Amino acid sequence: MRKLYHVEARWDPEAKVWVSESDVPGLVIETATLAEFEALMRQLVPEMIEDNEGGRNGVSVEWKASGAFALEDA
Repeated sequence: MRKLYHVEARWDPEAKVWVSESDVPGLVIETATLAEFEALMRQLVPEMIEDNEGGRNGVSVEWKASGAFALEDA
């Protein structure tokens, strides 16, 4: 049975950055663009999982991005 971790990139409109919410122990990401977030996540998550699990075999990562914006009256 594969172990599944979750990572979510959430847009913080006040700080104007993408921030991580995750069950990967120790993972904290904050970036200006979603592309930067994905690149950093793909680098850090395997390293952290290897450190915490002793390897990467049998591990999957599901990730998604979400954000919201208000439509102001013109």
